[in-house]
Amino acid sequence: MTSLKSLLAACGLSTMIGLAADPSLAASTTYPLTLENCGAQVTFQKAPERAIGLGQNSAEILLLLGLQDKMAGTAFWPSKVLPQLAEANAKVKLLTVEMPTFESILAENPDFVAAALPSLVGPNSKVAKREDFDKVGVASYLSPSTCLSTKDVKDQYGSRAELWNMDLLYREIDELSAIFDVADRGQALIADFKAREAKLRSSVSKDGKNLSYVFWFSSPSPSADAYLGGKNSASGFIADLLGGHNAISAEAEWPTLGWEGIIASNPDVIVVASLDRNRWELDKPEAKINFLNTDPAVSQIPAVKNKAIVIMDGQAMNPTVRTVYGAEQVAGQLKALGLLK
Repeated sequence: MTSLKSLLAACGLSTMIGLAADPSLAASTTYPLTLENCGAQVTFQKAPERAIGLGQNSAEILLLLGLQDKMAGTAFWPSKVLPQLAEANAKVKLLTVEMPTFESILAENPDFVAAALPSLVGPNSKVAKREDFDKVGVASYLSPSTCLSTKDVKDQYGSRAELWNMDLLYREIDELSAIFDVADRGQALIADFKAREAKLRSSVSKDGKNLSYVFWFSSPSPSADAYLGGKNSASGFIADLLGGHNAISAEAEWPTLGWEGIIASNPDVIVVASLDRNRWELDKPEAKINFLNTDPAVSQIPAVKNKAIVIMDGQAMNPTVRTVYGAEQVAGQLKALGLLK
């Protein structure tokens, strides 16, 4: 069995490892364990043995917790797995990089499904509703970061009235580690992320310019509306973490906006997502950058003319373990450009 110390060291998550080794900081789970999760009560009689990581963030959290031997499969990967998790991930069956069918999940005889998005497990999901899993005796868990109201928007991703922050991610890690009775690993992981978040925030000069950002996830085509990170989304959090703000004011988690609207937002920086899924040509960062530089109107945005375009892992635009990684990517590029002090 992989030791906690070697696991975290391999993942570059060794900060405060001495604290993680202290068992007094994390109690063992007492079963049955009942959690309130996105409006539902979920009870566990024991730690799962055949979990499905449904969505990249859920899968990567389970892998970061060293639970690959307790995983029966994963699905829905917009990007490749974190390099430091590749070896562990190779031991877990990949159902599909896209959305799986409910039947393909049940074929793996799961006893638990951890879902990253309501589009994967939710009332309007094309995969399954929570009650579908309930009927077959499979416990389900939805990321607290994505439990959003759909009252004010037409899509299933919902809207967010307040800026997302890492506390929701820490809750997710804490609860998943409790479900599997590996609370010590969860607390070590949380401690590392807290340290990285604090280090990054303190590294940005408070005397610098309050930069405005547009986070472009992707588009079906150059003429189509662009999928952007909403005002209070993980993208907005990254902008805030770096001392700036999101130029997009929509509270929808993933607003779509035409280029006239994007031009009008007049961002100082455009962050383009890098995606490995290849669903659309504009999933590729080089395709996005080529469009920005060659479209007659878009190329006149000051951010484009000033070459203030940076590339970020697209999964970091989701509220996930990747978000801090993405913020670090953006900070490094902006400092190299002299736009961030």
